[in-house]
Amino acid sequence: MSKKMEHFLYILWDPSATAFKLGPLEFHWYSLCWLVGLALAYLCVQRLYKEQKVKPELFDPLFIYCFIGILAGARLGHCLFYQPDFFLSSWKHFVEIFLPIDFLPDGGWRFTGYRGLASHGGTLGLMLALFVYVRRTKMNIWQVLDNIAIATPLTACFIRLGNLMNSEIIGKITDVPWAFIFQQVDPMPRHPGQLYEAITYALLFFIGWYFYRRTPQRVGTGFFFGLCLTYIFIARFFIEYTKEVQEAFEASLPLDMGQLLSIPFVAIGVACMIGGKWMDRFRDFCSAPKK
Repeated sequence: MSKKMEHFLYILWDPSATAFKLGPLEFHWYSLCWLVGLALAYLCVQRLYKEQKVKPELFDPLFIYCFIGILAGARLGHCLFYQPDFFLSSWKHFVEIFLPIDFLPDGGWRFTGYRGLASHGGTLGLMLALFVYVRRTKMNIWQVLDNIAIATPLTACFIRLGNLMNSEIIGKITDVPWAFIFQQVDPMPRHPGQLYEAITYALLFFIGWYFYRRTPQRVGTGFFFGLCLTYIFIARFFIEYTKEVQEAFEASLPLDMGQLLSIPFVAIGVACMIGGKWMDRFRDFCSAPKK
């Protein structure tokens, strides 16, 4: 079979990273997927809070805490975990960590949106933001984390769809019949690692929702939070084997950066599902009144 005929067996993938323009502003698929994912999670948690009869005034600030924590953590995680040599090389690049712009060689700048966001950093940022939220509201930290964990796979799914639209985090070369040819990268058929993750996270949402409907009393025990962390980062660990390394330095490591960062999250997830007195102590610490 000729190479031209072989290409017909694969999915040719070459979308524009820009969804639409409004004047000089460009709106990228990646940013829009982040926003859609966050919006769906927002609506999901809002419904969970209502069903659990949580006071509305306790829900209102939650989205702000989550949005800032996830965005800041994901951005810092990408810049510091994956590209510290670039973003810490000059003041201009350092500023680009925090502002959604690129400085141009001629002295100007252009709006780009936040194109580098890391899920591990977003998870850490979310946890820190929720800690602050619980300290202020005096809610049960495990109830908050369980509710967030039920909704989080929706956001994770759309983030990976955003990566797919950007033709980034591509997979290794393969001959599976569902391989994608990312034409913006090269003409080789590759694993659609982003799609593998998106499907995995969508499945987790339905699993979590099923368990919630069957055993809603588990909310507040840390079970859903543990399930979410364990499932997502075990899946992430093994899917990484189908993906190309994102940065050159990862090629010299026994595991890539995504796998290394997944291990502690899996350990935390398993510990939460097993439970123990430490969870009660952590809950009391998080909701302790200010002195």
